[in-house]
Amino acid sequence: MPEAAEPITLPSGAGVPASETPRPQGLLILLVAVVVVAALYLAKTVLIPITLAVLLSFVLGPVVALFRRIHLPKVLAVLLAVLLALTVILLIATLIGTQIADLASNLPQYQATVMQKVDTVRSFATSRMSALTDQFSHIPTVQSHHPGGLATAAPAPASGHVAGQPMPVTVEQPAPSTLSVAKSLLMPVLEPIETIGIVIVFAIFFLLQKEDMRDRLIRLFGSSDLHRTTLAIDDAGKRLSRYFLSQLAVNACFGVIIGSGLAFIGVPSPLLWGVLAMLLRFVPYIGSAISCLLPVALAAAVDPHWGKAIQALALFVVVEGITGQVVEPMTYGSTTGLSPVAVLVVAVFWSWLWGPIGLILSTPLTLCLVVVGRHVKRLEFFDVLLGDRPALTPVETFYQRLLAHDPDEVQEQAEQLLQTRSLSAYYDGVARRALELAAQDILRGAFSSSQVARLRTDLATLIEELEGYDDIDPPERLKNRDVVVSGVERPGRTVHKQPAPDVAIEAADTETGDATPEVRPLVLCVSGRGPLDEVPSAMTGQLLRKHGFDTRMAKHDETSRTNIAAFDTGDAALICVSCLEILGQPPYLRYLIRRLRQRLPGVPIIVGLWPAGDPVLLDEDLRQMMGADGYAGSLRDMVIQAVELVRTDN
Repeated sequence: MPEAAEPITLPSGAGVPASETPRPQGLLILLVAVVVVAALYLAKTVLIPITLAVLLSFVLGPVVALFRRIHLPKVLAVLLAVLLALTVILLIATLIGTQIADLASNLPQYQATVMQKVDTVRSFATSRMSALTDQFSHIPTVQSHHPGGLATAAPAPASGHVAGQPMPVTVEQPAPSTLSVAKSLLMPVLEPIETIGIVIVFAIFFLLQKEDMRDRLIRLFGSSDLHRTTLAIDDAGKRLSRYFLSQLAVNACFGVIIGSGLAFIGVPSPLLWGVLAMLLRFVPYIGSAISCLLPVALAAAVDPHWGKAIQALALFVVVEGITGQVVEPMTYGSTTGLSPVAVLVVAVFWSWLWGPIGLILSTPLTLCLVVVGRHVKRLEFFDVLLGDRPALTPVETFYQRLLAHDPDEVQEQAEQLLQTRSLSAYYDGVARRALELAAQDILRGAFSSSQVARLRTDLATLIEELEGYDDIDPPERLKNRDVVVSGVERPGRTVHKQPAPDVAIEAADTETGDATPEVRPLVLCVSGRGPLDEVPSAMTGQLLRKHGFDTRMAKHDETSRTNIAAFDTGDAALICVSCLEILGQPPYLRYLIRRLRQRLPGVPIIVGLWPAGDPVLLDEDLRQMMGADGYAGSLRDMVIQAVELVRTDN
C-alpha cells in the first residue's frame, strides 16, 4: 500500500492556466432567455392554442396511424381522429358546465352545514385555548375606573346638510344596452369555442404536414448527419406519442374511479370531480392533492358529521397510491424522465406564465424539452437541467468526490456499483478512469504536492475498505449474462469461471488427476514513476491476492539504476509493472524491464496499462522490442495473464 506521508515530486509545469476572459456569448444567451420568456408571457393568447394543438397531435398520432393501417386516406384518417377528439372535448366541456351549474344552484343548501361545522371547530379551538390559558397563566382581570363616571355620548348631528361639509353626490349608471348585455353573456362562451377552434385547425395541419415538419427540423438541427437525426426525431416522436396516450388512458381511468367512488359515497357532482381529477393529475406530485381539496371540502359541507369527508380523502389516497405505485410502472415506467425538483420548478414557472393551463401543460411541455435535449446536441442543457439522469458519469462523480476530499461518499458509490459488477470491473471502469483524469490535472500543474498526497491517502483508504469484496460477478449479474470469460463479457466464447478468492492455484497430476495445493506464488507489483502509479499497482496486488497469489509492493525507486542491485526479490514467480497510462514505448519503461530482466532472469514480466488499441497491444514486433512477456490494457487483463503465465510455468 502506498505511503501517504512520503514527499512527492511533481512534474514541472506552467501551473493552472488563468481563467478565460468573459466572452459576450454568455450575456447573449441570457438576453435570448429573457426575450424568450417575455415572448411566452406576452404572446400566451396565441401560443397556448398552438401548444395544445402540438400536444393533441402527439396524442392523435397513434390514432391516425391506426386508421391508416385499415387503408383509409391520410386526410380522412386525420379528420376522423380530430373529430373523435373534438367529440370527447365537447362532451367533457358540456359535462363540466352542467355540473358546475347544478352545484351552484345547490350551494345555499350546504350553507347551514358549513356554518355549523365552522362554529363547532371555532368553539373547540376556543375552549382548548381557554383551558391552556387557565392552566399555564393566572393573570387577574384588571378593570379600569374612570373618575368621571360614564362618559356622556356626544350629541347626534342634526339631520340634513351641515354647513361646511361636502355635498353628497350620487352617480347613476345608465341602463345597459342590448348589445352590452349580449356581449357579457356571449363572451364567456365564445372565448373557449374560439380557443378550441384554433386548436383543432392547428392540430389538423400538424398531422397532415407531419413529414414536412420533420424534414424541416432535420434541416434545422442535423442536416450533416441525416441518418442519426432522422432516427432521433422518429424515436422522440414515438416515445412522446406513446407516453401521452398512456398517461391519458391512466388519468382517464383514475378520473372514472374517483367519480364512481365519490358517487357511491354521496358527494354531489361526482362527474365534475372525476373530470377535474383526470385533468389535474397531469400535474405530477401535487395534481392529485389539489384535485381532492374541493370534493373533500364539499363532502364535509354535505354531511353533518365527518364520515363522508374522511371516506372521500381515503378514496383519493388509496386510488392515487395504487395508480402511482402499480399501474404507472406497469404502463410506461415509474418516472417521467424528469427530475422531481425540476417538475415542481417548471410547474410554478408555467403557472406564472400561462395560469391554470400552464400548470396542466407544465409536465408535457417539459418532457418535450427533455426528449429534444437528449437527441439534439445544441439543446442538451435541457436534459442536464430538467432530466432525471445523473448529471455526472460514475467516473466524473468518483473524481469529483476525491477532489472534495470525501472518502465516505467515494466508498458509498463503490459499494453501490459493486452490487452489479466485479471488483476488477469497478477498478477498470471507474477508479482507473478517474485516476487518468487526476493524472492529466497533475501534469498541467493543477495539484500541489500536499493535494496529491491527500489524494493518494484517500485512494489507499478506499482500496483497504474494499478488501472484503471478491473479484467475481454478482449472482444477479450472472443470471442476466450468458457468457462470461474469466469475468469478462465476451459473447460467443467458451465459459471459464474465475478462481475462487480463497483458493490457491493448484497443479493437477496428469496421471492420477489429484489436485495438490501448492505454495501461493509470489508476485512483485512494481509501480511506474508517475505520482499516482502506486495506486493501480496496489489495485493489481489486491486483485492478485483474491486469485491465489501472494504479493509484495515495490516502488519505482527500489528498481532504479542505483537500487536495483539491492532490490529484494524474494522467491518471486511473476513481476507485474503497473503504470496509470502508457502511450507507445516510453524509454524509461523499456529500461525498467531490462533491469528487472537482468535482476530476475527467467521470471515472467507483465506490463500495463496501455489504452485500448495502442500499437503495442496489437504489433508483435513492438512487444518483442519492449522485452516483457505480457502486455495488459486493463487490471482484469493483467490478472488473467498472471494466472495463465503461472499455470503455464507450473
